[in-house]
Amino acid sequence: MKKYLLALIVPLLLVAFPAGAQETKKINKKNLVIKEWNTDARTNKKVLDHITTFNPEGKKIEEIEYGSSGQKWRKRFEYGADGKVSRELVYDERNKLVNYKKFEYNEFNRKKTQYTYNPKGKLLTIKVYEYIAEDA
Repeated sequence: MKKYLLALIVPLLLVAFPAGAQETKKINKKNLVIKEWNTDARTNKKVLDHITTFNPEGKKIEEIEYGSSGQKWRKRFEYGADGKVSRELVYDERNKLVNYKKFEYNEFNRKKTQYTYNPKGKLLTIKVYEYIAEDA
């Protein structure tokens, strides 16, 4: 009887508590703002480096990169009905639009093509993404 119970209980325990399993917590990105700071090791002075902002749905809507003199650039992200990034708008240190990008996706929901336009809508570049899986 004991062998029978052990044969039932041990597999259940292994499934419920796998060896070496660690619980990882995922950050809730809804309405989240992440600030990254650099600290000078000599002076201990903290300088803002980067801010990333997420919307109520947890999608990244803005990134701002800072330097010692202030904002370097800013990116805004717009999403289509499919939930994927449809446009990325890039601004300079004075918040002037530098360019914007539009994206197409393949059947696996990965970026297929990126079109970059100047602020007046003239096509500047086309980037094509190629995915190659190599067997190990």
